[in-house]
Amino acid sequence: MSTYVPRGIRNNNPGNLDYVGQLSAHLETGVPDPRFAVFPTMADGIRALRDQLLRYAERGLTTVASIISVYAPATENATRSYIASLCRHMGVQADSVLDLRDPATMRGLIEGITTMENGPGHISPTQIDQALGGDGT
Repeated sequence: MSTYVPRGIRNNNPGNLDYVGQLSAHLETGVPDPRFAVFPTMADGIRALRDQLLRYAERGLTTVASIISVYAPATENATRSYIASLCRHMGVQADSVLDLRDPATMRGLIEGITTMENGPGHISPTQIDQALGGDGT
């Protein structure tokens, strides 16, 4: 009996980030349509997700709705459901402005995204804290 492991977990890429030449990452192999980054460790993948979210904030994407509309576009995701689930997880409204420099906010966003991308039970809050230096940033 084999246990299914989601693609993002197999790739140490719990955010399912597309491969765009990230430092230390490579394009996935062994799949029909490779597109996602593979990171050396799960901590590297978590930090890459944090870095992507911080780039969004620099571009003015600071609400769950604005972030997820770009991160998980409706052309390939159930974006409205994604936003609603993430808002429930974080206890915020879709248009609430988030401070992504706040460790608890960043941890909550990463927890929610990694759960949406891979299902529950694959990434723990402790793993996120350890990857982000214990303070979420």
